[in-house]
Amino acid sequence: MQRPMGITILAVLAAIGGAFAILAGLALMALSGATADLAIPGLSGLAAIIGLVTVALGVAELGLAYGFWGLKPWAWMLGIVLEVIAIVLDVVQFRSATASSTIVGVVIAGIIIYYLWQPHVRRAFGQTV
Repeated sequence: MQRPMGITILAVLAAIGGAFAILAGLALMALSGATADLAIPGLSGLAAIIGLVTVALGVAELGLAYGFWGLKPWAWMLGIVLEVIAIVLDVVQFRSATASSTIVGVVIAGIIIYYLWQPHVRRAFGQTV
């Protein structure tokens, strides 16, 4: 079956987002050493943990891009899981971000989940509808 155009777009966006997430996570981990000199207890460790989680999510996004591009059956579920995680992170960050950015993030993730549930998309990943 031919890859739907929406999946191609999501694969490219996941690859770009994954690469940027890995770079951001590595930068946070590098900065965690610099914050150790600021004498703010826990800041260095928190930056390192957030950086590590960001790198892990970036690697997962690169895996998702690979799976979407190749229409791997496991990629459909990984896409759903990563979008649910994105919704949870948007809601958790609500207090530190603007309300509009949180709403936009939740809406975009919801649209992606809705798209992934469409019968033609599920069939492309080899699922029975």
